[in-house]
Amino acid sequence: MRGGRLGSSYQGNPMNLFDLSGRIAIVTGGNGGIGLGMAEGLASVGAIVVLAGRNAEKGETAVQRIAQAGGAAEFTAVDVTSETSCRALIDEAAARHGRLDILVNNAGINIRKSPDTLSAAEWRTVIDTNLTSAFICTHAAYPHMKKAGRGKIINIGSMMSIFGAGYAPAYAASKGGIVQFTRACATAWAKENIQVNAVLPGWIDTDLTRNARKQVEGLHDATDIGRQRLTLDRDDGQRVRCGSETRNRDCQADDAVKSHDTFPNEGL
Repeated sequence: MRGGRLGSSYQGNPMNLFDLSGRIAIVTGGNGGIGLGMAEGLASVGAIVVLAGRNAEKGETAVQRIAQAGGAAEFTAVDVTSETSCRALIDEAAARHGRLDILVNNAGINIRKSPDTLSAAEWRTVIDTNLTSAFICTHAAYPHMKKAGRGKIINIGSMMSIFGAGYAPAYAASKGGIVQFTRACATAWAKENIQVNAVLPGWIDTDLTRNARKQVEGLHDATDIGRQRLTLDRDDGQRVRCGSETRNRDCQADDAVKSHDTFPNEGL
């Protein structure tokens, strides 16, 4: 499904800082959460956005939302764990529009279990969805961008690219991998005018993080103005506190709990 066309006078965007009119952008996981927010941002400055995801109903709703705001969008169903599906998404969008300017690798899931309870199949599901899909989509996008002589690739990592959490081993590994993959691509393709960057969001209220609040007891129970502080009850009865003014580095725990047992203030 496709929404309307957008000009630089997009409603609700009084600060038109730059213009992407006529540019083609693909956002995986673009039918909800952070992905939809980024898709709306791209559309707000003129890009035609291809929203890629599994849920067609959510995709059509997202397209309508962007169209109602004056933007241009379309939805393509994709299974990011399938190489064939990922490559078809990229190649068909490029063929349909005659170009591909921007790729946002945003699709992601989390299975919240401790390392000892996570199965190999669950590990592979998270890694394939979050990390391998970014590799395949990027690999497929590269020839189109190289031919055009330019391109922008944005990989969505996480605060857990940097900080660990006992309840998200596969997620943290996948997001740490996103950062290193981004560095490799940026280094390899800078000479071809293809810029590759990563964004590491903190806590953002989405369906994914709402589930975390249900599954991780005590998440965000304590919040101070100007200084976020997280208090969690561990299974062994000890309490873990992790405070942050800027980068959440000054974690401490009661009863001599070591730093690697603390949780970052993100909730994914």
